[in-house]
Amino acid sequence: REGGMFKVLQVADMHYADGRSTACEDVLPEQVAGCSDLNTTAFLYRVLRAEDPDLVVFTGDNIYGADSTDAAKSMDAAIAPAIAMNLPWAAGIGNHDQEGTLSREGVMQHLVGMKNTLSRFNPEGVEIDGFGNYNLEVGGVEGTLLANKSVLNMYFLDSGDYSTVPSIPGYGWIKASQEAWFRKTSSSLQKNYTSQQPSQKEPAPALAYFHIPLPEFSSFTASNFTGVKQEGISSPSINSGFFTTMVEAGDVKAAFIGHDHINDFCGKLTGIQLCYAGGFGYHAYGKAGWSRRARVVSVQLEKTESGEWQGVKSIKTWKRLDDQHLTTIDSEVLWNRGSNGRGGKDHDRS
Repeated sequence: REGGMFKVLQVADMHYADGRSTACEDVLPEQVAGCSDLNTTAFLYRVLRAEDPDLVVFTGDNIYGADSTDAAKSMDAAIAPAIAMNLPWAAGIGNHDQEGTLSREGVMQHLVGMKNTLSRFNPEGVEIDGFGNYNLEVGGVEGTLLANKSVLNMYFLDSGDYSTVPSIPGYGWIKASQEAWFRKTSSSLQKNYTSQQPSQKEPAPALAYFHIPLPEFSSFTASNFTGVKQEGISSPSINSGFFTTMVEAGDVKAAFIGHDHINDFCGKLTGIQLCYAGGFGYHAYGKAGWSRRARVVSVQLEKTESGEWQGVKSIKTWKRLDDQHLTTIDSEVLWNRGSNGRGGKDHDRS
């Protein structure tokens, strides 16, 4: 935008099924009558109008396959508000999207074929696990020296559904092939940013989006995060090392997930903010009286004294609740240039 801002709205766990005929879960007794998937749609329209994001990111369990008569139709209905408002959007898949009439591969193929989508199936020519591993590059302000450079990188990974290894119970995880792709992509983006003209001193910051939490999301106590933890962390039962890979790469400043609907916290570990969005959809488990919500991330560019736009200066976040006033809560600074490089101090809470 002209003001040097780029805004992303994250929508986690819509759990969309068949629209009006699909009942809500975990709402107050007085909300039950007439509550359906259409409440999820109405909330999405409200928050899109209020925030007017530059990009909408759907982080999986967009539909609840098992309750949906036609997975493709459910996906179309779930994403419809973003398309109707002509907003660019990107999606990944969770562990419930493929439980209906489309396979995981089929769900991702459908998403990639929809209008206004920036989702990609997988990188071309790369042997990689899962579906929906891709990256997006956000260019600087048009007409400036950084217009053709990516000042912000976004990585999307398929965190899988359930373990396919008999001796390992529970959820899926990000595999070695995906980590190798991430490492290579991150390294190449950083090299381009710092070496190609106009060369930049530090790599551009990056955000990562996927569905299932990493085991490291269990590292926090109530004293060192913003938001709430109201249920256990449903991560895979093994640690495949992706968090360490992100730390080593050095560009990812925050990772955003869904999956555990009544957790909505952000906590910082080894220089990376680990953030839940909080559940969005009404046909998804939640907590009666605890509003459905969405997470917004606002990335602000730096401006020199001479008025020239530079790279990213700060990354902020807040959440929007589906209450009467569409309340904004838990605004905080996730990252500031210069304040949390490696070995930096954690003085970046607003």
